[in-house]
Amino acid sequence: MIDSVSMRSLLGPHIPALRRHARALYGSQRSGDGCVRSVLEALLEAPDRLPEASTPKIALFRLLHALPRVNDGWLPGREGLLLTAIEEFSIEEAAEILGRDLEAVAAQIAAAKADISDQIRSRILIIEDEPVISMHLEQIVEDIGHSVAGVAMTRAEAVEIAKVEMPDMVLADVQLADGSSGVDAVNDILAQFDVPVIFITAYPERLLTGERPEPTFLMTKPFEAAAVVATIGQALLARKADLAPIG
Repeated sequence: MIDSVSMRSLLGPHIPALRRHARALYGSQRSGDGCVRSVLEALLEAPDRLPEASTPKIALFRLLHALPRVNDGWLPGREGLLLTAIEEFSIEEAAEILGRDLEAVAAQIAAAKADISDQIRSRILIIEDEPVISMHLEQIVEDIGHSVAGVAMTRAEAVEIAKVEMPDMVLADVQLADGSSGVDAVNDILAQFDVPVIFITAYPERLLTGERPEPTFLMTKPFEAAAVVATIGQALLARKADLAPIG
């Protein structure tokens, strides 16, 4: 049996990625972190509950998907896409995590991609101080049928553009060129109106501690286009679920 110290050493480095995945699955920090908490509590109570798997990280993700969900907020149908596009598991590893065969996972990923392409077109504000990265994001956004509401390099620019353009979504870098914060820019925008936000950072672990209010949707620099597409799609799905009438 693995003791708690060995368990922490074995699995600890993978907890931030597990939080990111869970938050994306539920479309909320609270529910996603609650799911991760359930995983960790299950392991503390019975370390032998860790499933057999090809790697410790895969075992940890398998346990998350095997445990009962913490509420009904789970956003269905995107598990395979999130695992492969954002967490960068291979399709074989995603199938191992989900306990499904390769054909089923491949079909789910294809369906998720088609669903994303059919979503309502949105106007997206990009907050990014590196021109090459902002141009790359603009291209990705437009390639999947959305439009760019504006590009800001500073907190002040972001707030001003948001006030005028009223975007449907924000993609925000964390550290901006003039020393201002993308997090502060987003907080200023959210004080005006509610909008889904995706943060982009080279240091995601700093925003995946589970110890304070943190982003629901988070991408790591450098990023692949597939990760941007999947994250935008999941954020819009979460937004749609939030706005859906109850009952």
